[in-house]
Parts: sequence; C-alpha cells; structure tokens
Amino acid sequence: MERFKDRVAIVTGGTSGIGRAAVCGFAREGARVVIAGRRTEAGTTLAAELSAEGHQASYFHTDVRSATSITNLFEWTVAEYGRLDIAVNNAGVPGGSFPLTEYPEADWDEVLSVNLKGVWLCMKCAIPHLLHTGRGAIVNISSDVGFVGSTFGISPYVASKHGVIGLTRAAALEYATRSIRVNAVCPGLTATGMTAVAQEHHAQLLNQYIDATIPMRRMGRPTEQAGAILWLCSDEAGFVTGHALAVDGGILAK
Repeated sequence: MERFKDRVAIVTGGTSGIGRAAVCGFAREGARVVIAGRRTEAGTTLAAELSAEGHQASYFHTDVRSATSITNLFEWTVAEYGRLDIAVNNAGVPGGSFPLTEYPEADWDEVLSVNLKGVWLCMKCAIPHLLHTGRGAIVNISSDVGFVGSTFGISPYVASKHGVIGLTRAAALEYATRSIRVNAVCPGLTATGMTAVAQEHHAQLLNQYIDATIPMRRMGRPTEQAGAILWLCSDEAGFVTGHALAVDGGILAK
C-alpha cells in the first residue's frame, strides 16, 4: 500500500514506542517522514534502517518544550522536502506518581509543558505550512485518561491529556473549512518501553490490573495505535475531524 505516496509527515516522539510504530507505518506506505525527538542515537538509527529498506526518513533533534526547536523542525522539513502534509504530535512524558496536594510544582510544569504546551506549539507551527500545502491532517496523542480520572496519583498527566482533547476539538473547528483535519488518538495501556519496566518488576500486579480493567484482557500493541493514527491521516478518514478515538481494548465502553 502507498496511501501516503508523495506526502511529508512529521512525527514527534518518533524514536520509540507508538511514535516509532507510526514512523515505520508512514514510511512503508510511501511517505517521506521526519522523526523528531530528543534521542539522537535512536532517531538516526531508525532513519538509517528505513532508508536501507528503500524508504525516505530523516531524523531531526527536537525538544517540544522549546518554541525555537519546534520552529526549526518545521522550517527544516519544508526546506528539505518542499511541503508538509501530516503532523503527528506524539511526544509526551508520564511524570511521577504523587497525591495531588503533594505533587512537586516543577514536575507538574514539566508534564504540562511537554504533553500540552508542546502539542499547541507544534500545531501553531504546522498549521501555516498545511494551509500553504492546501490540505493536511494533524493527529494529537492523548490517552484513555483524557476522558476519565485516575486513582494513580498522576493528576498532571490526566489534566494534560484532557487538555489535548480540548485543544484538538478547538483546532478542528477553527480549521474545518480550510482543508485541515485535526483528530486525537487516545491509547489505553500499550506495550512500550515504559510498560516493559512494569512488566519486569511488577508483573503480577500489572496482570491483575489488566484482567480487572481491560475487557480484551491484554495490553495494546504500538502497531495497533499506529494503525489508528495512519487511518486518521489518510484520505479514508477525509470526513473525520474533531474526533478523539479511543484505542483501549474496551475500557471506555464499560
């Protein structure tokens, strides 16, 4: 399949987990992909692997906490490839686990800066380029806790992911008549590097949580989250905007 032939995509947080799966999906379906993130070695290695397969991929070191870094990313991409068609705002941090009244202010600011402000800064830079192209798709990565609360002491993460859904809907309505679609993917528990640590050290507790919480009785796979991202960016979803798609094994259906 070449759903994205001749299109240019940026994926932030593209060096691992869901972001990496999305990068590989776009590249293998014909897109020219820019892998944006802070892990230089992982990013350059992934770009080299995809290039060796015959795909077009580049790495650009990016810190979504910095407006200058994001501006440089988008300007470099358009200078290098001549256009922008797709922006996937995936970069995020989990933060720590503390009771709300004890959450360190600096840690709170870090989570909101990456997970919410970073998404806003990326959209702020992406949209002018998408308007110039004449069409475009943005997918922001939220979470299943973007819809609900949590008892795990992750209040800034929950707040940031609620905010991503609100920001997605606001942007979708602002640009609905200008050929830019803006949607969100809301992953449930997914088997990434972060959950691998929990599997290694707290396997029994994790399995109990999965059995009690996820109707499908398993974690999601990064490729399943990437499949939703790619669909929302494709012409097949041409009449979809402002949608927050839960990919969570049925959690929110309960």
